[in-house]
Amino acid sequence: MGFWWRPLSVLASVLLVALILWAGSGWVAALGFLAGIQAFVMLRRLWQEFRLARWLENPDEVEPPDATGTWGDIFYRLQKLQKRQKASRGQLTSALEQFEHAAMAVPDGMVILNGNEQIDWCNPASRTYMGLDCERDRGQFVRYLLRQAHFLEFLDAADFSRRLVCKSPINREITLSLQLVPFGEGKKLLVARDITDLERVDAMRRDFIANVSHELRTPLTVVGGFVETMADAPDLPAAEYRRYFDLMLDHTRRMQHLLDDLLTLSRLESADHKLNDEPVNVPELAASLKAEAESLSRGQHRIKLQLDSTAWLKGSLQEIRSALGNLVSNAVRYTPGGGEITLSWRERDGEGVFAVSDTGEGIAAEHIPRLTERFYRVDRSRSRETGGTGLGLAIVKHVLTRHGARLEIQSIPGKGSTFSAIFPTQHMQPAGVPAGASVIPFPEREQAAG
Repeated sequence: MGFWWRPLSVLASVLLVALILWAGSGWVAALGFLAGIQAFVMLRRLWQEFRLARWLENPDEVEPPDATGTWGDIFYRLQKLQKRQKASRGQLTSALEQFEHAAMAVPDGMVILNGNEQIDWCNPASRTYMGLDCERDRGQFVRYLLRQAHFLEFLDAADFSRRLVCKSPINREITLSLQLVPFGEGKKLLVARDITDLERVDAMRRDFIANVSHELRTPLTVVGGFVETMADAPDLPAAEYRRYFDLMLDHTRRMQHLLDDLLTLSRLESADHKLNDEPVNVPELAASLKAEAESLSRGQHRIKLQLDSTAWLKGSLQEIRSALGNLVSNAVRYTPGGGEITLSWRERDGEGVFAVSDTGEGIAAEHIPRLTERFYRVDRSRSRETGGTGLGLAIVKHVLTRHGARLEIQSIPGKGSTFSAIFPTQHMQPAGVPAGASVIPFPEREQAAG
């Protein structure tokens, strides 16, 4: 009844006036009055419909119509509906903008495909990984842009539980993991994730296991062979027994050195292994390392020590000795007899530089960036002859990294090499720091294989 009371009351008033006119002036006057009212109503309705149509065509530019009576109620309710729609549209727009911004920031490549496998949208990361551009490629068939056979097979399978691992079509150095996800009604979301680092780590793990197995297999084979020989020939001369025992002992020590280095690397890489902050008497440590080098050399090389600084270091004495000891033992092992090895300690631009120079065979430039990789050897046969495990420089790198230091390698094939451990200013301290600074005597040091 809320809507009908006003038009019914107006209609009753008009009929009452028409009856009065009929009674007073006749039916002609009454009909004329009714005709005039009808014309007024029609014109007013047309005018209000015109205002309504103009407003609905441009609701953001034209002011809402203002009227009284029934039309006023209609305009008022339409205006409220419009405000609710604007608010809802604003919320939807805000949500879409947030989604788009989030999708733009996602490091994974994301491509929305419609039912025909055309590109509806893609984020910037998809350009990096797949060479797709949202503006340029919108509406293009993804099959025409990514034509690799394995990708097309993956797309045809439409298996949402399957992942495709492949190289990026625009950068062969990047390995991608592709997955299709149902998205909306009849659409699919293609997600491309960069797993290059994961693949590299997995490859390193496989190589590591293969290298360790290979390094252990040789000495185990030798020891096992000698044991079988001695078991099958119990009447071997004592000299033969002695030679076999010496060879087995050498290979056993080689395995022990390998396991020790592996445990050292594991300890250095452990997040729970805290770095000690103790004073390290570098000049005294350098003198001890010189004595160690002379013992390893057995008079085959000229060993020199050059101390241009009396500064000490702050850090782990055990770790620093292990790292610098590896540099020294490597120099002795890879420098031919009669060569010269120089140990030096100096300051350069506030940094401490411990350098080990030799006159050995030198290293070609292409090998230098990989020298600190585990088990990487320039010459595998020579490394085994000298007793190296292939982990020495990996240990050096980890120790220096833990101390904020770095390793610089300079080498000229045929002339020699210089390995420099450069310690930052914050790890330097003046000489003569109170007790607590000591050097592990050479005989007590566990020799780290290089």
